[in-house]
Amino acid sequence: MKFFIIGDQETVLGFRMAGIEGIAVRTPEETSQALDGIFQREGIGVILIPERIAQPVRTQVDRYFYKTTFPLIIEIPDRFGPLPGRRDIRELIRAAVGVQI
Repeated sequence: MKFFIIGDQETVLGFRMAGIEGIAVRTPEETSQALDGIFQREGIGVILIPERIAQPVRTQVDRYFYKTTFPLIIEIPDRFGPLPGRRDIRELIRAAVGVQI
């Protein structure tokens, strides 16, 4: 099971340095096409997507999130931090594994 990142150029580059494959997108249309393409690939277990990239294609993200069981979509904060009303990465980790970092 592999991770895959869909995001802006800087985010994708950072994840590639950690060994995670990804695709950089600039427009909602590119994001939509990337999501559709990833769901056609074998071996992808988790899709990471920054909140700001997911927001313009919210309907599509929610459709995949609620109607498919695999791969899992995880929205993450980008380098500017979480969107208003969303938890930051430390809070997400604490909630997921119970460890404070």
